[in-house]
Order: sequence, then C-alpha cells, then structure tokens
Amino acid sequence: MNSKSETDEASRGSEASSSNSDPTPDSSKEDSSPSLCSDSHSDNTQDIMKRAAAKQLIERYFYQLVDGCGNPNCDNKYCASSGEARNLTPNEAAAEAIKLFYKEARLCDSLPNKVPRIEAACCESSTSNTTNTKEKTNKDEKNLNTPSSSTASGQSGEMKAGTSQSLSQFVYKNLSFSNGAPLTEDRMYQLCDDCINNKSPQSLIKALAEAFTQPPILARSFATKVNTDHISTKEEKTAKESKAMCSSDPDKDIDCSSKPALDVASCRRAFEYLSKVPSEKYNSTLVLILATLAEYIQLDIRVGKMPIDDIINCFVIAFEVKDLGCSDYLEVALPALCDAAEHLPIKGQAKLARIWGQECKESLRHILEMLQQLITLRVISTHYTRTFQVQDDESVTKATKLMKIVYYANMIAGVMEPNTLREEPVVITNQLDPLGDALDHLYPLSSIKNSKHSQPKDPLAIELGVNVLDARKPYLPFEEFYNEPLSDTIEMDVDFANYKTDTSGGKKFSFLKYPFILTAATKSLGLYYENRIRMYSERRVSLLHAVVGASPPMPFLKLKVRRSHIIDDALVELEMIAMERALDLKKQLVVEFEGEQGVDEGGVSKEFFQLIVEEIFNPDYGMFTQQVDSHTVWFNPTSFETEAQFTLIGIVLGLAIYNNIILAVNFPMVVYRKLMGKKGSFEDLADWNPILYNGLKDMLDYTGADLTDVYYQTFRICYTDVFGNNIFHDLKENGDSLFVTQENKQEFVELYAEFLLNKSVETQFKAFRRGFVMVTDESQLTTLFRAEEVETLVCGSKNFDFNELEKSTEYDGGYTSDSTTIKDFWSIVHSLSLEDKRKLLQFTTGSDRVPVGGLSHLKLVIARNGPDCDRLPTAHTCFNVLLLPEYENKDKLQDRLMKAISYSKGFGML
Repeated sequence: MNSKSETDEASRGSEASSSNSDPTPDSSKEDSSPSLCSDSHSDNTQDIMKRAAAKQLIERYFYQLVDGCGNPNCDNKYCASSGEARNLTPNEAAAEAIKLFYKEARLCDSLPNKVPRIEAACCESSTSNTTNTKEKTNKDEKNLNTPSSSTASGQSGEMKAGTSQSLSQFVYKNLSFSNGAPLTEDRMYQLCDDCINNKSPQSLIKALAEAFTQPPILARSFATKVNTDHISTKEEKTAKESKAMCSSDPDKDIDCSSKPALDVASCRRAFEYLSKVPSEKYNSTLVLILATLAEYIQLDIRVGKMPIDDIINCFVIAFEVKDLGCSDYLEVALPALCDAAEHLPIKGQAKLARIWGQECKESLRHILEMLQQLITLRVISTHYTRTFQVQDDESVTKATKLMKIVYYANMIAGVMEPNTLREEPVVITNQLDPLGDALDHLYPLSSIKNSKHSQPKDPLAIELGVNVLDARKPYLPFEEFYNEPLSDTIEMDVDFANYKTDTSGGKKFSFLKYPFILTAATKSLGLYYENRIRMYSERRVSLLHAVVGASPPMPFLKLKVRRSHIIDDALVELEMIAMERALDLKKQLVVEFEGEQGVDEGGVSKEFFQLIVEEIFNPDYGMFTQQVDSHTVWFNPTSFETEAQFTLIGIVLGLAIYNNIILAVNFPMVVYRKLMGKKGSFEDLADWNPILYNGLKDMLDYTGADLTDVYYQTFRICYTDVFGNNIFHDLKENGDSLFVTQENKQEFVELYAEFLLNKSVETQFKAFRRGFVMVTDESQLTTLFRAEEVETLVCGSKNFDFNELEKSTEYDGGYTSDSTTIKDFWSIVHSLSLEDKRKLLQFTTGSDRVPVGGLSHLKLVIARNGPDCDRLPTAHTCFNVLLLPEYENKDKLQDRLMKAISYSKGFGML
C-alpha cells in the first residue's frame, strides 16, 4: 500500500480545510467564527501539527522495521514481517525510518501487536549534542518542506556517530519540536490579557499549541515553585537532569525528589482566567490541540519513553480546561482523551484517581458531567441494532472506563472509613452435588452455574486499596454516576452474556463490569437473568439424574403450608432442605396453600412472603424489636429463638431477592451494610437510633473541660430487653468507675456503637447472614450492588408515583386509555390515600411495594371483564392483570373497587 495519501493527510493536519490555500479572499467568510485555519495564527499552529504528524509517521515506520505488522504473508519489503527487511539495530532502524518518511514508502495497514519499549542507553552529557533551539527549528522546518535523501543520510550518520538513544529522543531532536516554554499561571494571565486587549489570540494559541502538543513540556507546566539557589547556572542544572535521565544503571530508579510537582490549584486558576477570553477565539483550536495531545500521550504510554508521573500531569492539566463552549470537544477531544486514558497501566490509573480525589475535588463534578454528556450524546444520537450494540460503541465504552477512575477518585475525595471493619466470611459446607457438578461439566451453562469466583476483583480497586463499603460519604452522590439513557438502551441479555463469558478481560465489553453507571433497575434485570439461568440449570440437573438412573430430585423448591401455621410449616420445611441439600434453595420457588386451589406462577409466592414477613417481624413473635424513633426493626439480643430460626429468616430474605419478590421489611441501612460484609460503626447509629446518635454527636462536639460533670457518663451502658427490663453492660473492664472525658470520648462512642450494632446481636446476625448467603452466595449481588441498592431490591422503590403507573399501563378486552371506565378508574385511583393505593397494588400485583425503578416498571394490564354487573373486580396477581367489568357509572366503580381491595387476602386473588 502506498502511503503517500496517508502521509499527506497526516502531515498537513487540518491544512486541507485551511482558507489560506485559496489565494483569492472570500469575503463571505469574514464574519464567520474564528477557527484554527481562518485566523492569522494558523500557520504557526499548523507547523506544529505538521511536525507532530511527521513524528507519528516516522515512529510507525520504525516499529514496522523492527517488529513488523504481524501478518505472516506480508509482502512489504520495508516490513520486518515480510522477511525481506534486514535485521536492524534500533539506531539503524530510526535512521532508516526517517529515510522512508521522506521517500513516502509503503506502510502496512496493521500495526504490530506489541509495541515494546526501546531501552534508552546511557548518553553523553556533552554540550556539543545540544543544538540551539532557533537553529534547530529553522533547519527542521526546511527538512520537512524540502525532503531529501542527503539530509536523511546526514541524520543517520549523526545518530550512528553518537551514543545510543531511544527513537523518541531521536525523532524529537531531528523533527525539531519547538522547545517552547512550560505554561505558568503568570504567563497564562499575561497571554489572556494580551488577547483581550489586542483582540488577537495568536500568542495565546501559539503558547497553548506548543505546550499541549508536546507532553514533556506540558508535564512541566504549572510546576510548584522550588528553591534552586543551590544550582549555580542553568547549564549545570540541565547537565544534572540529563545525567539523571541517562543513568548507566538501568535498574537504578531515577531520583525525582527534586523535580517540581504539579500545582493543581495554580493550573485551575490559570484556566479559570482563560474563561475571561471569549471562547470563540480559541475553542476550535484547543479542541484540535487536545485531540493531538491525546494521540501523543497514547503513543508515549505504548513506547514508555515518558515517566508515568509526567503522563498523569498531562491528564490532570488537560481536564482542568473547562470552558470550551463547543460541541466539538464532546465529539473530538474528549473521546481522544478517553482513548488515551484506556492505555494507562493500573498504577497510572490509581495515581490519577488519587490526584483527582485529593487535589482536584472541585473538578470532579465537571469531569463527570463531561463524560456523562459524551455518553448520553452518543446513546441518543446513535441507532443501535442487534449487530451493533452500545457495547460496541468505543466512544461510550472508553468514556465508561475513564469514569471508573473518577468513581474511585470520588470515594477518595469523600469520607472513608477504615477497611478493617469487616464481618467474618460465611463458609457454606453442604453445597456440593457430585452427580450434578459432574454432569454440568458437559454443558456450557456450567460456566454460569460455577461462576461465583469467575469475576475477579477490580484491579484498580485493589491497587488503590478502596472498597465501596468503606465509602461513608462520597464527595458526589453515587446516584450522579447513573446514566439513565444508557441504562434504558442496554440490551441486558447481551450485556449479561458478555459479563459471564468474557471473564479474562478480553474484547467483550460488559457494562455490568462497571455497575456504577447503571441504575439499580437495570442491574436488577441482570441479576434476574442470572437467577433464572441458575433455576433452569437446576431443572436440567434433575432431568439428567433421571437419565442416568438416579433418583430425580424435585425440579422446584416446593413449599406446602397452612395459612393458620404458616411460620411453623415454612420454617420446618426450609430447615429440612437446608440440612439435606442447600442447593435446592436455588431452585424456582413454588408455594401451595393447603386446601386452596391455584397454580403458583408468582402471585401465590408474593402472598406467601407477605404473610410470613408480617408474622416474623411481629414484636409478639420475639425475634425482632421495633425501633420507635426510626420505625425500623432490629434483632432482639435477648431472643429465646434458636440460631436455626434466624438462619431460616435469612433464607427467606435471600429467597425473596432470588425470586425477584419485594418484601415489606423495614431494616435500618446498617443491616444491608452488614450483609454486604461491613460491620456497623458510629455513623450507622444515625438511622438506627437518631436520638441516641444526636446525643453522642453532641458529646463529641462538646469542647468544654467540664464534660464529665455535664454528661456524667461512665463506660457502663444500659439498654432494655423486649420485656422492658434494664440490662447493664461494661464497655471496658470496671466501666462503672471509668468516666467519659475529653480524652476518651471518641473511644467511648466507638465502643458503644460496636456493642449495639455488632457484639450484642453477633449470634443472631451471624445466623441470619448465613441463611442469606446460602441462597445468594453464587450470585453477583455484592459485586453489582451497593448496600443502598440492595435495600431497594428487598423493599422496592419509595416513590409512589401513580402517574407513572398510568402511563405504563396496557389495556385489553376492549378497553383503551380513552374508555370512560378507564378514565373514571384513574380519577378514583389518584384521589386515594397512600394506604388505599398500597391496597390497590396488593390486590393487583400481590405486593404493596413499588418495584425497583418505580411504578413505570410494573406493567399493569387492565382487561374488560364483561358489561355492567354486581361482581367485584378480580385480579391475576401472577401476571399483574386487573379484570374490571364495565360498570355503568363512576360511583358504582368506586364502590366495587374499594370493596375488592379491602377484602382481598386469600380467596380474593387468583
């Protein structure tokens, strides 16, 4: 393939669109917005771009000569893969690459699979190798404009005569990138003032172009001021830096302790000042400059010629540029920066996250908003099909990967708790089924069945030592990371398949690996697929048992209970199943009420869970206590029930999630945090017992020296049992004689919270969590969901917006949204109290809770059930279908509807 057209296009940059190419002025363009190519400063900027493009092409020639294109059938004589190109040393290959550039030699279509780092050997710190900047610039501009083989030969000779250098150093030298000057806060002020006063952006754009198109210069910009008095002259300083960069010992780390660090605050102030300049004077140019910077950063990461700290500085500076005011930034520059960030090693991503989290808190919202806008813009403007999914859109996927760095930075910027407060892991010992596991190896679904260890922990989280469980209060709410247009667009069956089958970090992209960007409703659909596949897998195992002659187990988890003894019957059956074969808990639940007809397609199970929860959490039952202030339930530390009973309650909670059923459970948030593996701490008292929390908080905030006299509190505490008896407990030995003081008050509140939330209910909660894990241990519940989202899975949404339900409702049997009966129905519904609305949900769906994502996800169907009559409305709760006769007037409809929803338990539902 002849690379002439490619070379011309790359080397000219945006020259093709330049109005300067036309000698005849076009007066029609005089009033247009200034751009890179239409302003008087375009020549300088284009020169920089041309040199940059030439550098990139020469490096491609170099790697083609050294590594080849990877095609074993390559016939390009200038490619190492063809076998025709002779083996060249890095020095010879660099010189030959420049010759090929001037000859416009052929470039292969594909790049080498790997771009190795070129070892930079020691170089002589001689001033003879230093060229005057102006002379070098003039010479190289002449070389670029008048290519000749003699020039290339001279360059080759110079390289061979000197010591070994890396390709990048050699290209930088021979293409004479203008050294330019690093940007500083004062310089930016001066450039902006000149631009405003002289109404000419030439100097400003030239300075930005010189810095942003040369990462080594940009990395030194906005440096923290350091004392350099001990260095006598500039030449001595340069020699010292050169000696450090070219150390003859490759294993010796370069001492960068004296290198000025990036002053993020100075950088931010400088670009805030830049916003005073009308954006139309520089925005289009800066977009192109940032895109070019991203290409160079990506190349520098692959080559390894720049220290990772310098690359991180470039990213930080680039994302401090805020006010561009044009859509080109979202379409060109930001995708390029996301592309470059994808190539950062894990340690580099972690360093960037730390800098953003510790020094750039004020910029996090802006960065997140830009990424959200990019993703949303791509999603709503692109037509995705089954052959081109959103997972295939690199602009979206790469922005999501960069957002993950922002996600962790957001946690670092917020309030983090120690990572030592962890619940002990639960080990389930009776989950084995030798025959079933052996048969599963013959079928592809085994990869899903045995996938609980298939999704490794996030390497970035491990490198940072950050866990979302420890994020007590992130800098930005986690909900701001949700992208609803993306969540609504994703085909979850495709994404889930990618999530499960591509566990080695290959080419398949899955948004479930980046769960922070998905709403809880979308992730719950992925969890639903996983649980359903597991259920079908258990059915298949039952069939295979029968095929091989073994006694086939029941393909469902079937419970037969009596309404009058629902607790006894359910817990006894679940206990037997848990003891004999805990794997049966992962089968699809089927409930049958003794003496009642009906097939459980979901509705009967919903009623079963509702009834059993009402009984279990009844204070008279004695297993849980009511927290009056917070209206929540808590484990009874003095309960007479056995551990097995609490284990079975945990199983019920796990089954509800596993079978996608919403429960009317009012646990405080600390329960869900503990279920996810995080112990309770002082801050968890806020929703567990608000009055106690506020009292302890006042103690912590009290600064008076008379704290002991004011509070008169010792390390002995008192709490009451379910019978109202006072129980005393010493938080420390001889706690009754140890008073709380200014010095030990923090220890007191921590020990107090530790006892109330962990130690006092350790036995009960450990059994409860064991039952929960017995059902959910193989799912990705803890990987995909935060504690707040798990609460939503269990309890549903708290948003009772019946307008959403009306919009999502479908009609059948002759009804439409314009039918008189339907209009009357919704008029009645909207006038109901919240309690009656709950009853309506209970009557039509079998649960009075709002599903995850709100009532718009309920999909209610109202069907005509004959003409006017005296019958009450009925419902198929398994399918969310309301059978509504066409009553003759609104009053009769209201009377029959209220009677139906008020007396609907048991026989009232089908």
